[in-house]
Amino acid sequence: MVVQMTRRHALALFTTAATAQETKILFGGDVMLARGVARAAQAHNDYSWPLREIAPVFREADIAFVNLEGPFAEKPRPNSTNMLFRVQREMVAGLATAGIDVVSTANNHARDAGSAGIDLTLEVLREQGILAAGTGKDFAEAHAGVVLTRNGVRFGFLAYTYDANNGNYTDVEPRIALADVAQMRVDVASLRQRAEVVIVSMHHGWEYYTTPNGHQKMFAKAAIDAGAAVVVGHHPHVVQPWERYSDGVIFYSLGNLVFDQAEPAGTKKGLLAEVTFRGAALSDVKTMPIEIAGGAPRLTA
Repeated sequence: MVVQMTRRHALALFTTAATAQETKILFGGDVMLARGVARAAQAHNDYSWPLREIAPVFREADIAFVNLEGPFAEKPRPNSTNMLFRVQREMVAGLATAGIDVVSTANNHARDAGSAGIDLTLEVLREQGILAAGTGKDFAEAHAGVVLTRNGVRFGFLAYTYDANNGNYTDVEPRIALADVAQMRVDVASLRQRAEVVIVSMHHGWEYYTTPNGHQKMFAKAAIDAGAAVVVGHHPHVVQPWERYSDGVIFYSLGNLVFDQAEPAGTKKGLLAEVTFRGAALSDVKTMPIEIAGGAPRLTA
C-alpha cells in the first residue's frame, strides 16, 4: 500500500509539472536616465526614447526587471556631467513604455537626490504601477521585497547594494538594503513564506572588471543556498559570466542597458537574460546581447 501511494504521488507531481504554465522573466542591467541620456531624450522630444526600440522585447515577457541607476529628483540635472544621477520624473515614461514591472532601487546612486529623492522615486514608480525592490519608507519595507503573481505562481523580488553613499555620505540610510549576507538570508526566508519563487538583485562588484570578485560570488551563492532561484547582478557596467549553481542561476553582471558611457568599450555592450519557469520550477535560461548607441539599447542578435 505504501509503494502504491508513493507511485500515485509521483505521478501526480509529474502531471502537475508537465501541465504547469510557463512564465518568462526578462532581466536587464543598469538603466541610467540622467546626463546624456536625458539630453538625447530632450533632443528627440520623447521621454520614452531611451527604451523605445527595446520596448517590444521587454513587453513580450511575463515579468520585466531592470536596475534603475539613479533616483528621480525635483531638481534634476539633465545637463550634468558629474556622478550625481538626478532624473527628471517625466523620464519614467521609458520604463512604462517598455512595460517594466519591477526595478531595483538599491544601488550606490540611490541617495544622489538626498532623502527626498528616495521618497520621490518610490512615488513616481508607484504612479506607473512599477514595483521597487531594495528601498522603502523604512528598513522593514526595504527588506520585505515585492511580489507579483503570474500564471498562478508568486514571484518575489529582493534587491541589495554593496554601497548606498556614492562617496557623498558617511552615515547609513536604513531605507536602502545593503548587501549583508546574514540579513539577506533572513529576508529570503521571510519572502519564501509569501512567494514560491524568490529572485535576488545584487548591485555589486568592481567596475569595468569582466570577472566577478569574491564578494559577488559569496553573496550570490549564499542567496541561492538560502532559497533564491535567480540572482541577477549589475554595477560593473560590463558583462560578466553567468552560471548555474545548485538549483538556481546567477548572472554576475548584465552590464549596461541604458547609459551614456563611452569608455571603456565594454560599457556599450550588455546582456538581457530570459529565465523561464514552468510553474515554480526553473526550466530554461537564455541570454540576448545588446549594444548601446547614443545611450539607447538594441538587440544585436
